[in-house]
Amino acid sequence: MLGNEEIKQIKKVIKDSVDKNEVAGVNLLVIKEGKEILYHEDGMADKDAEQPIKRDSIFRLYSMSKPVTAAAMMILMERGEIDLYDPVSKYLEGFKNQLVEVGGNLVSANREVNIKDLLSMTSGLVYPGEGKAGQDTADVFLEMDQRLLGDQPMDTLEAMNKLGKCALAFQPGELWQYGTSADVLGAVIEVVSGQRFGVFLQKEIFEPLGMKDTGFWLPVEKRSRLVKTYADDGKNGLELYNGNNLGIINLMDRAPAFESGGAGLVSTIDDYARFAKMLMNKGNLDGTQILRPRTVKYLTSATLTPTQQKCFDTWLTLSGHSYGNFMRIMTECGKAGDMASPGEYGWDGWLGAYFNNCPEEDLTILLMMQKTDAGTTTLTRKLRNIILSACCE
Repeated sequence: MLGNEEIKQIKKVIKDSVDKNEVAGVNLLVIKEGKEILYHEDGMADKDAEQPIKRDSIFRLYSMSKPVTAAAMMILMERGEIDLYDPVSKYLEGFKNQLVEVGGNLVSANREVNIKDLLSMTSGLVYPGEGKAGQDTADVFLEMDQRLLGDQPMDTLEAMNKLGKCALAFQPGELWQYGTSADVLGAVIEVVSGQRFGVFLQKEIFEPLGMKDTGFWLPVEKRSRLVKTYADDGKNGLELYNGNNLGIINLMDRAPAFESGGAGLVSTIDDYARFAKMLMNKGNLDGTQILRPRTVKYLTSATLTPTQQKCFDTWLTLSGHSYGNFMRIMTECGKAGDMASPGEYGWDGWLGAYFNNCPEEDLTILLMMQKTDAGTTTLTRKLRNIILSACCE
């Protein structure tokens, strides 16, 4: 367990990071066997206004939205409302007759992208980047950004149908690459459920779990709690970031037309802890059953083939992990570059939000921050090493 010395060291590591302007502010929550064993906050939510990070501060999750989207799909799967081998084109017309980039040329897909491909990130869908697939995707997000604050913003279904017309980076199911699959899955959930994706999440996950500050935007009374976003200023300091990224409105001040299953949610550390505890408790929290135990086991399992795993293995800082259902899964602790627990799972976000469940130790670690291009940071790994070395025997 965490003793006084470990807690003192955790606070020092966080303070050092804040003092060095590596991050403006963070909060950290550690839960062991269902009970909080540490909460700590340090630094600023708004440096200019000298507003400190607080326990109820609201953070943009970015890719830490993805596990929530995967859980939403599991709800539909266990109800028999969807088959993971369904082609995406069954729900989104734009995914018919897809083309694949092969050696600089475009060829027909060998088969259609299916729902399971999306959940495993083996669809061939990518984020904006190099090659035909990356450029096609960039063009969609550019149009989305240009229309984002206008009178006719691109909604979830229009955006994802446009993505379906982008070239794929590889044949469906052939390889693994991080990309827009979770965004597409959000649109599929919208079609299957017959309601807006955000409404589905609210009814099926957020309201039942009491996640009162989680959603795709913030009403006016909550906006003062939204943490400012910062970026490196190139001079060992931080500067305010006001841009919009991946179709997400940075101010979170209006209901978005595009509800991004891959990046769009905001939340607090306590709200996300309720989601994490639900998964740790095999789908149940305080008597509310969101998912069944067998479904949670499937959700938190690695799904990659050996060939797909070779692609994932190029992600250096995730050595020892595999991947499945929009989460990293620890499979070989000895290969990891930090302390690890067998079967641990979770994910992070572009701005540094971080979630980790260790079922063997009944341990949850949550860290929140808002810094561009952060993901799992050096600070995160340092804190993991202290916590896991003390809490895992």
